[in-house]
Amino acid sequence: MALDSSVLCALKKEFIQKLNGARVEKVYQPERDEIVISIRNFKDTYKLLLCAHSSFARVGLINATKDNPDTPPLFCMLLRKHLCGGKIVGIRQVEFERIIEFDIESYSELGDLTVKTLICEIMGKHSNIILTDANKKIIDSIFHVDITMSRVRQIMPGLIYERAPSQGKKNPLNVGYGEFLEAIRAVCGTYDKKIMSAFMGISPLTAREIAYNALNENADISEENDKKAADEFFKTFAKIEKGKFTPVVLTNSESGKMLEFSALDINQYGKMAKKEYFESISAAIEYFYEKKAAKESVKQKTADIAKVVTNNLARCRKKLQIECETLEKCKKRELNKIKGDLITANIYRIKKGDKKAALENFYDDGKILEIALDETLTPSQNAQKYYKKYNKEKTAEAETLVQKKLNEQEIDYLETVLLNMENVETKEEIAQIKEELVEQGYLKKRNIKGKKKALAIKPMEFVSSDGYEILVGKNNKQNDYVTLKLARSTDIWLHTKTIHGSHAIIKTCGETNVPDRTISEAALIAAYYSKGRNSANVSVDYTAVKNVKKPSGAKPGMVIYVNNKTAVVTPDEKVVEKLKKI
Repeated sequence: MALDSSVLCALKKEFIQKLNGARVEKVYQPERDEIVISIRNFKDTYKLLLCAHSSFARVGLINATKDNPDTPPLFCMLLRKHLCGGKIVGIRQVEFERIIEFDIESYSELGDLTVKTLICEIMGKHSNIILTDANKKIIDSIFHVDITMSRVRQIMPGLIYERAPSQGKKNPLNVGYGEFLEAIRAVCGTYDKKIMSAFMGISPLTAREIAYNALNENADISEENDKKAADEFFKTFAKIEKGKFTPVVLTNSESGKMLEFSALDINQYGKMAKKEYFESISAAIEYFYEKKAAKESVKQKTADIAKVVTNNLARCRKKLQIECETLEKCKKRELNKIKGDLITANIYRIKKGDKKAALENFYDDGKILEIALDETLTPSQNAQKYYKKYNKEKTAEAETLVQKKLNEQEIDYLETVLLNMENVETKEEIAQIKEELVEQGYLKKRNIKGKKKALAIKPMEFVSSDGYEILVGKNNKQNDYVTLKLARSTDIWLHTKTIHGSHAIIKTCGETNVPDRTISEAALIAAYYSKGRNSANVSVDYTAVKNVKKPSGAKPGMVIYVNNKTAVVTPDEKVVEKLKKI
């Protein structure tokens, strides 16, 4: 879901209420494409996020605290120089485009009062954050666009800022009824496509909602339906002009996957989607992207690791296929021994030069077995040839079984690493997985000058409804730490049965009668952080920590356990979030 102009209109209203007249205190750049500005307005402090990510470009007020690099980037330093201590004196949306501008009044190095404009353009892969002076001269931007990248519009320091070329679409806030009908009749397609093609700043979601509310399932093109679409269009934009917004986030009713967010109520999904309403559009956007964009951001940062892991998995699976084929061939080795025995028992009946021999198989009720012979070898040598083949396959089978077991363990381990990468949320967790893969020989060790800082291992913490602490590992290093270091022998260990997942520990403090509700909640958490997250009736084994052992030489996160019981639960994200320790 892209942030469209109706959402930006709601954001502008929120910003004017909260940020107009406020002062810029601090500027941070936690990511290459993100700026966070701390703004103080009388007694309240807000954090304004400007993001120019190619897939998740957005603006909004946030509550989350983002990690910042030790050395601030140059663009961040420049914004600090020009904006810190400045006062926000103007906030506007450019027509109905996805462009928002902040005028910030501050003193120059010479003591002159100046106004700088911070522009956030939300345009997909062309998104940018640009700082200009009062004469619209570009001071700098988070992304530079030179003539080799675009002949139409360059964004470089020293150039005059020009808006992106118009696509010839109409501003929906300035159109009349007749103009609307004329515009949609001039383009082909369904009503939602017509609306998107004719008017600026309208997302597919908003266009579909207008068409759905106007026509429901009846979307045939006709003059009557044109008028129904027009009535709903003007009804929708009357709400936007009056600032009557209903911030909402939609999730899939079955999988819980994030679908859309909007500044207006959405009805088109019916029972297929759950709706969650928010007091402000910023809160809705932060909630949506906290779930969706965070995962995508992590996915991009772990792409190089994922490639290494998937390549090794492919290698292991190909090797496993060869091992299975080898074992299948080795199953016939007994026949080679039988042939050797029969040749030896009938050696007096066979002559050198014979190409084959039909002999009674005393291992199979005397049935005739035809045996191929090498005419250049003696009968005894033919028998030895079959014995050697038998012994070779016997040795191959024994060695292949050993290698197959090791290979299956490696596949199991690599699959847990892939699962761990789905759960990572912070740079530290990514670094822990990289460190683990370096230790296991899958990644090369990087030589970094100076003393290496030890990575803090911080497992997830939960508190059950009965007050018991529950610890959960998010990767193999954390799993080993939780199970083998933090847990005591009397604590309860949990893990999903037969599927990959995190280790969970209930800290019992020596108590022997842990409530069933706590065990059930811990099992639900263990199931949520496993491959069974989106499944129902997931089996989770649990036992005392004293029954859990790590075999000698086992890979990180690998343990064996005995004397376990099994709980069957259905993962629920809301319950997991509710139990998280604050």
